[in-house]
Amino acid sequence: MKTPIVDFVRAYAESGALRCHMPGHKGQELLGFESVDITEIKGADSLYEAEGIIKQSEENASALFGCPTFYSTEGSSQCIRAMVYLALLDAEKQGKKPLILAVRNVHKTFLSAAALLGVEVKWLYGENEGSYLSCKISPESLEAAFRAEDKPTAVYITSPDYLGNTQDVEALAKVCRRNGALLLVDNAHGAYLKFLPKSRHPMDLGADLCCDSAHKTLPALTGAAYLHVRSEELAAMAKQALLLFGSTSPSYLILQSLDMVNKFLSGTFREDLRLFSEKMLQLKENLRLHGYTLAGDEEIKLSISAKPYGYTGQELGELLEEKGIIPEFYDRDYLVLMLSCLNSDAELEKIENSLLEIPKKAEISEKPPVPSKSEKGMELREATLSLKEEIPVDMAEGRILASAGVGCPPAVPIVCCGEIIDRKAIECFKYYGIETVSVVK
Repeated sequence: MKTPIVDFVRAYAESGALRCHMPGHKGQELLGFESVDITEIKGADSLYEAEGIIKQSEENASALFGCPTFYSTEGSSQCIRAMVYLALLDAEKQGKKPLILAVRNVHKTFLSAAALLGVEVKWLYGENEGSYLSCKISPESLEAAFRAEDKPTAVYITSPDYLGNTQDVEALAKVCRRNGALLLVDNAHGAYLKFLPKSRHPMDLGADLCCDSAHKTLPALTGAAYLHVRSEELAAMAKQALLLFGSTSPSYLILQSLDMVNKFLSGTFREDLRLFSEKMLQLKENLRLHGYTLAGDEEIKLSISAKPYGYTGQELGELLEEKGIIPEFYDRDYLVLMLSCLNSDAELEKIENSLLEIPKKAEISEKPPVPSKSEKGMELREATLSLKEEIPVDMAEGRILASAGVGCPPAVPIVCCGEIIDRKAIECFKYYGIETVSVVK
């Protein structure tokens, strides 16, 4: 597969041209990559008006994913906002008020998108997976939600979630189609799912809109992401949607990364992923036999429920860090390692040996608090755009949350903007180490 963006930029870097354009480093090396860091000069195309090398590269990506695919250089966050906007446009085309049914474990970017666009959101509360980071929704509960609400126009789910749990996307997509609603999927953690022996990618399971973070599970630079679209009608508006939230100075380093990933994916990646998935399956089985309790059903993510083994997730994470193994995430309950085909056999062996060397202790019986279904005190948009003040969580009961205020990772809100903070929420904040919250002033 050709790499038109990479080829153009390399040729330009080698041409010795006098750079009377941005960026200000003029190709002089400070970090080592400046010579291939350019802007929208003649021949370089333009991300949001692509008709040259970027269009060619996006067409290559579309062929790989089997649907219209568009680049983001600002991560899945930009794509999430674009998906919400496209759902709004689709609702308006049908003469309907946009109403999105959303799983509760959304990324906080979804909240800002809904607030900025004035989209109404009703929450879907699924099965409790032992953490607020997960929210499993059954087709039956989704069908019931459609009957309970007044004409939802879209459904928004996270799959896989931060702990590696996946939704039954195919079944949920059928429910959406029966009810005339779009299915939007935050698949930030699952770009690789397309390339399994049997694809588990949301677009192959019936999703209408989907975002992938290429940098999370594929060898792309941080910030590289895809927006996938099912219908040609929505695809025709995708660039407009991305531009609404995107910088007018997209990174050509990230664009080159996405371009090169196309070549990577068209090579031996499918077979490499198959073999790596088998190795991960064996690693997980060995850990289970040793007494570890694993979470999630994602192929190449390793999520450990720590307390049954006698530790907190933080304790396990710090023990690995002492051995030079840096986890993606840990809290009091879980340890998450995000891996990929580029992890070697020796590295997998080091992870396995390091975990097996940790002695099992008596199970910790402490259970995480479960957030209640918070009462709405103000509309999402009104709360998000309100004047705010930061207060200690102990003083927050009865106040209205103004900002999600959770870091990334995991960036999943415990309480959503506009909701009244109750005693249970405060208990959850304290459990997860949140000391202050932003409330409506």
